[in-house]
Amino acid sequence: MAELVPLLMFLCVCLALMFGYPVAFTLAGTALSCAGLGILSGHFDANLLRAFPDRIFGTMNNYTLIAVPLFVLMGVVFERSKLAEQLLDSMARLCGRLPAGMAISVVIVGMFLAACTGIVGATVITMGLMSLPAMLKRGYSAELATGTICATGTLGQIIPPSIALVLLGDILSSAYQQAQLQQGIFNPQPVSVGDLFIGAIVPGFLLVSIYIAYLIITSLRRPDLAPVGQDSSDLERPSLFELLRSLLPPGILIVLVLGSIISGAATPTEAAGVGAMGAVLLAWQRGALDIARLGDIVRSTTEITVMVFTILLGASLFSLVFRGFGGEHVITEFFNGLPGGVITATLIVMLVIFLLGFILDFIEITFVVVPIVGPVLLAMGLDPIWLGIMIALNLQTSFLTPPFGFALFYLRGVAPASVSTMAIYRGVLPFIVLQLALMLALALWPQLVTWLPAQLH
Repeated sequence: MAELVPLLMFLCVCLALMFGYPVAFTLAGTALSCAGLGILSGHFDANLLRAFPDRIFGTMNNYTLIAVPLFVLMGVVFERSKLAEQLLDSMARLCGRLPAGMAISVVIVGMFLAACTGIVGATVITMGLMSLPAMLKRGYSAELATGTICATGTLGQIIPPSIALVLLGDILSSAYQQAQLQQGIFNPQPVSVGDLFIGAIVPGFLLVSIYIAYLIITSLRRPDLAPVGQDSSDLERPSLFELLRSLLPPGILIVLVLGSIISGAATPTEAAGVGAMGAVLLAWQRGALDIARLGDIVRSTTEITVMVFTILLGASLFSLVFRGFGGEHVITEFFNGLPGGVITATLIVMLVIFLLGFILDFIEITFVVVPIVGPVLLAMGLDPIWLGIMIALNLQTSFLTPPFGFALFYLRGVAPASVSTMAIYRGVLPFIVLQLALMLALALWPQLVTWLPAQLH
């Protein structure tokens, strides 16, 4: 009976979340309730709870996690200032006469926003408000326009420097060390957030490329869906100065952040500090930042950061109690008993994460699910960088999938009433297929993820 408690804990959390209870307090409350019942019945050692203060102290002293509020600040600055709007205007005028030019400009600007914000909701809402009315005005079908915006908004999961990759990298680093210790390796090899950033470069570039290729092919085959040569007929092409003024500063900032990490000149935390300061100075130089707006940015950054770390502490308590009931051994025995070994285990974990993406954000899944299944999968021989990128892509696909994808809800909230919910659902289907095709390619050729980190090491 006691071995069923970890499963019941997980089911209780999912049920409570479906009723709308806060994630952090649901995780902590479920853990404490089950621990209390376990202590009373003699199936849980109360001394295990004494490790929780140490976990809190470890989180407070985790240097890598300092990057979270800094990257959040960088993203909020780009979201609240007019930098993204200026960039979209210049790119739309530049690409306007190409097939699906406006849609291509949305993907390119969305890629920049993803690199700067890393927050799905912020990118989808920002791009929806800025570009959806313009795309509909220029004759784009509602399906293609909404599908492009939703798919572009989820790029924040995979385009570095991504907050999702920062959190995944920290959790996978601990999981990889546990897996190596279980295998009798007492001098474990590390895996860092920077490794995940490097591993995400090729998949991220491929995903953006196939988005653009799909839009061009669709526009050429069905000009009625994305009018060719009419996207920006009412706009003059931007001058070289205008283009460089809008494109160069954020591009340089992203290159500085990623380049310093890849070259080893800075840790992700140090690079995040550079990115945050650079974004603030850039917004100030453009006249898009004053004291009132800066206060609003700081408050928003604080709220997001507090949410992330509160969930982290709740998930830490949940995983502590989960392990106290022997949950990790139950999962290990279950995976080892599966036919097909690591392949079947990986498919099951990916399916579970995909389904959980309907009701949980990437933060909760990273803090709750990955610490439980990560050490088991890594002990079975999976590469930690490959696993991290596959989880990020899997969550990105889940956030895009009807009827529960988060990106769909965000866009529905800002889309005009003339755009039906079914149009949004139909619009994202081709992009879901493209993402699943990329995941299949990464599964067949893991070198697409692991080659670049190996070369740079």
